[in-house]
Amino acid sequence: MASETPARGRLFVIAAASGTGKTSLVKALMEREPRLSFSVSYTTRRPREKEVDGRDYHFIDRPTFERKIHAQEFLEHASVFDNLYGTGRREVLTALEAGRDLLLEIDWQGAQQVRARLPEAIDVFILPPSRAALEERLRKRRTDDDAVISRRLRDSVAELSHWRDFRYVIVNDDFAVALADLERIVHGDGASLGRDRPGLAEFVDDLIN
Repeated sequence: MASETPARGRLFVIAAASGTGKTSLVKALMEREPRLSFSVSYTTRRPREKEVDGRDYHFIDRPTFERKIHAQEFLEHASVFDNLYGTGRREVLTALEAGRDLLLEIDWQGAQQVRARLPEAIDVFILPPSRAALEERLRKRRTDDDAVISRRLRDSVAELSHWRDFRYVIVNDDFAVALADLERIVHGDGASLGRDRPGLAEFVDDLIN
């Protein structure tokens, strides 16, 4: 008897403004959910301390990245803080067809492109609890000077305005709670975390303005 074709995998798209704690949440989620595979993006930025090529990102130069754009090898790509980021189309589609669940950590621009090409993708936006917390997290990195931090803060606040584009929205106030919320979404139990839930719009309006 022929073996059954595996059910198509699910693609989870996690996006947030810089300094929201998205990367820490994603790493913790991957440890808690071993069935999830991490989709490794391509980038032209330099590796940060302890980052490993092929594990955290595929680090490539700008001409190589631009050749990939021309060859339509990306599912999505975007320019963020003067660097290019992109997700390999073939890698994602191959994994999904094989029945693997994938997690993609990108920005709102990339999520918009994925949504247009794979509307079945499950997208989540992470919010900070306050403007002050956002700035504090950016400063704790200690990898940028004050001018760069100020620019990142302005850009991050602008990015927050795209929260309505996402199916689910999580506020990263308490890390453990935010992680549990992400797990609920992965398990198909995230109805109460939808973008239309009571009070969320007012909260984000105060955050942005």
